[in-house]
Amino acid sequence: MLYISVWKRVLILGVCLLGIVAAAPNLFYGRVEAHNDAVSAAEKSGFETPEQAVERARWPDFLPSGLVNLGLDLRGGAHLLAEVHVEDVYKARMDALWPEARDAVRKAAGTARRAPSSADTLRILVGDPAKLPDALAAVKALATPVVSLTGVGQNDITVAAEGDQVVIGLSDAERAATDDRTMQQSLEIIRRRVDAVGTREPTIQRQGSDRVLIQVPGIGSASELKAIIGTTAKLSFHPVLARGSNPDANPGVGNVIYPSLDQKDVYYTLDATPVVSGDDLVDARPDFDQNGRPAVAFRFNTTGARKFGDYTAANIGQLFAIVLDNEVISAPEIQSHIPGGSGIITGNFTVESSTNLAVLLRAGALPAKMTFLEERTIGPELGQDSIDAGRVAALVGLVAVVVFMIACYGLFGVFASVALGVNIALIFGILSMIGGTLTLPGIAGIVLTIGMAVDANVLVFERIREELKTARGPARAIELGYEKAMSAIVDANITTFITAAILFIAGSGPVRGFAVTLVIGILTSVFTAIYVTRVLIVVWYGYRRPKTVIV
Repeated sequence: MLYISVWKRVLILGVCLLGIVAAAPNLFYGRVEAHNDAVSAAEKSGFETPEQAVERARWPDFLPSGLVNLGLDLRGGAHLLAEVHVEDVYKARMDALWPEARDAVRKAAGTARRAPSSADTLRILVGDPAKLPDALAAVKALATPVVSLTGVGQNDITVAAEGDQVVIGLSDAERAATDDRTMQQSLEIIRRRVDAVGTREPTIQRQGSDRVLIQVPGIGSASELKAIIGTTAKLSFHPVLARGSNPDANPGVGNVIYPSLDQKDVYYTLDATPVVSGDDLVDARPDFDQNGRPAVAFRFNTTGARKFGDYTAANIGQLFAIVLDNEVISAPEIQSHIPGGSGIITGNFTVESSTNLAVLLRAGALPAKMTFLEERTIGPELGQDSIDAGRVAALVGLVAVVVFMIACYGLFGVFASVALGVNIALIFGILSMIGGTLTLPGIAGIVLTIGMAVDANVLVFERIREELKTARGPARAIELGYEKAMSAIVDANITTFITAAILFIAGSGPVRGFAVTLVIGILTSVFTAIYVTRVLIVVWYGYRRPKTVIV
């Protein structure tokens, strides 16, 4: 019997309406995008309520506002390929190990001095060569197991003797683990900084061993993107050893010379090992100093607060340099013990610069310097041309399919064409709800879906024709047509779905953009071809009760 229960009809109709409503904002892309941007800006600024922003954007807040995100090739934006200098992390690791290793060698051999070495090694000159074996044993005791699946059972450092020196380096397993951690941290920090700007659906992914691909749609230029992510924002606090005007002076082993940020021809000689670093920072926010000038307030975690408090208690009267990206922001004198682990950074800040610095500090410091190997700015005109070309291709394909289906199957072809329109709406609705990104290959996937979507209808209608030839009634023929074609439809789409899923998992960039729309298109095509057309045919048949059916 040709029948679909009421609850199934309501469910199918509800899914179709939900998809159409979710896709509708894309017909008013500019206005809805202005609405979303206004609400986001209002929430961040605090100067305007989201309700006021909605009124200004002229898009009702009760309507859905999800949009299909346009990829870099459609919307325009910036493309960067950056190389991460992982060797910077090796040097930082050796610098951090120096105080502990120095104390261990002193206990074992009496004296210890740091000797010149490469960035990835630490050389300690032992005062008494006869006690070199004791010094080696003391330093080896500092080794810890590598925290990595590939470095199980190995230590993080290697210790060897060369003449009267103890030479410390990172083990191969620790280097690999450090490289991986550095890249993961870089990816996360870049993502935080880009997200803080409010851009939509950036592509930030690792390429090779030490490179990062960054693609941000909708941003003005590559230089603007570099300004957002290129700042290291590495904050640290160092003891001041001397102050002078010669940047080429010899600072001594284990020391560095950094320029003053706001004082011309002033250079500070600092201990290279910081007392506290930005890694211990838990909060940073724009503030004002006691004179009403813009500043940045900061707060350390428990570990950083203890180090900060202990140092300030033991060095009252000494200068303490606040260093940001190898420049001394200020070098105040320690007036008293600071136990709370919080303070304020003053300098020649504007309100905007103090706010930006606070954002960078909260996002975290990049673990290593980056060099930009490739940078491109893609204008929105190219994206609009691609959208227009894709729209023409989709319309031509849609019209061709509709004409073919109506010419071959008459009224049933009209039902299939209506289902095809619903199918396209569902694709855009799902992309809007999941926040998917539409790329130029994604448009190709939609056009391909338009051509493939009626395959299931063709199988069903041809099967109905065969059943009508056996002198069965039209209702029974339609019912058997759907039942007997089901297995072939499912098998054909499962194989295509598996291929599309593999493309999505294994591919990247344009390949994934194509796979996303293809996977969604397969699911919506099966739904509309099997259920939507069947509901339309059942409703039509129940209303007209034809004696014969021409398919």
